[in-house]
Amino acid sequence: MILDEQGMFSNNQPITKTCASENVLDMGNREVSFGTPVELFIQISEDFNNLTSLTIKVQTSKDEEFSDPVDLIEQIMKLVELKKGAEATIKFLPKGNLGYMRLNYEVDGENPTQGKILASIADAHQESFHNK
Repeated sequence: MILDEQGMFSNNQPITKTCASENVLDMGNREVSFGTPVELFIQISEDFNNLTSLTIKVQTSKDEEFSDPVDLIEQIMKLVELKKGAEATIKFLPKGNLGYMRLNYEVDGENPTQGKILASIADAHQESFHNK
């Protein structure tokens, strides 16, 4: 897996309540979903506890403050799925870029006291490696 610090949304970010990714990415004023898909890697880096589910949303906005965020795609992960090493099924940045992108993490149920996420634009997923 090749990750770049400038493409990082969350670097092992603790998610103990509903919050946005620690980083907002300036994607420019162009559609990022045309041509070669931009790969997105979202992985649980520490087991979660004390919640029912976690909704991960890719959001975009015209301004860096996200005064009017637009949800592009989301995935709901149940507590049983939120174990270290698990990956979200969102694998590419979706169509609809307005200039800035972030991830939003919505906690449902009790607030977790542990649980971290690593999320970044990726050069390639590990599944593309060939052993032969």
